[in-house]
Amino acid sequence: MIFAPATIAKMKSLTFALAAMMVVPAWTGCAAPQPQRAKKILVFSKSSNYEHSAIHRTGDQLSYAEGTLKKLGESNHLDFTFTKDGRLFTAENIAQYDVLLFYTTGDLTQSGTDGNPPMTAAGKAAFLAAIQMGKGFVGVHSATDTFHSPGNREIDAARFRNDGTNVDPYIQMIGGEFVIHGSQQKARMICDDPLFPGIKGMPADFGPLEEWYTLKSFASDLHVILAQDTAKMDKTGGNYCYDRPPYPVTWAHLYGKGRVFYTSMGHREDVWSNPVFQQILLGGINWAAGNVNADVTPNLKAAAPEADRLPAYRPGN
Repeated sequence: MIFAPATIAKMKSLTFALAAMMVVPAWTGCAAPQPQRAKKILVFSKSSNYEHSAIHRTGDQLSYAEGTLKKLGESNHLDFTFTKDGRLFTAENIAQYDVLLFYTTGDLTQSGTDGNPPMTAAGKAAFLAAIQMGKGFVGVHSATDTFHSPGNREIDAARFRNDGTNVDPYIQMIGGEFVIHGSQQKARMICDDPLFPGIKGMPADFGPLEEWYTLKSFASDLHVILAQDTAKMDKTGGNYCYDRPPYPVTWAHLYGKGRVFYTSMGHREDVWSNPVFQQILLGGINWAAGNVNADVTPNLKAAAPEADRLPAYRPGN
């Protein structure tokens, strides 16, 4: 059959139109997905007791730890806000953040050492409730030297006894409580979960010069990531606090619906600049924020079966 030129032209137009209709849906369906929004993290570094040099500010300049987190956030799609003002802890303000990160000391409802505004008792209750309802929490170093349980506010014999379930609600949330530390020394950690985010590739002998905390009153549901290897630590003089079996120093667990991560590292500025520490911390932050998942099945009894065995208090050491 032979078609007239005008008819052929109409058929070509119809063919192109049909082709276009077929292509458009396929093309729009292949559009690149929008990037996930950066998770918002409130970093709280009020010191109601001892203030660490890593979080000390000079004027309006961010502290060393804060500056490090800011850079890590810029390169890892994390949005950090930094404060030492406890008045920000209201239910309304907490609601805008995905994770709360603490590098703190003492009773944060008191103005204390640094004189910055404290949180209220209601503010403390609000943030604990927020974690329980699904917000993430990350504790660094002295976060376990915060809101001590009753009878543990002085370094005496009571500090060297486990409190079981008779702990402050904050200690229950974070999963352990600071006892004391000895002199700074190099000491390796035992890796109990090489699959946890940020742990892959950690050198087997990783153990920087650090102020190593000794801890107690561990939550029974802890998922131990790193345990302190005390075998070769100096235990003379004031270092007798390390005369104990291995115990958790980096862990994760659930507090209600909230993801909680803690590491005892972070005292020294050169630890903050260590890429291994940065990766461990980033792994914990991303897990707490829900950016990555991990198996946090409780393993305390297997990883550190004698973690609750503390040395006796030695006055004067």
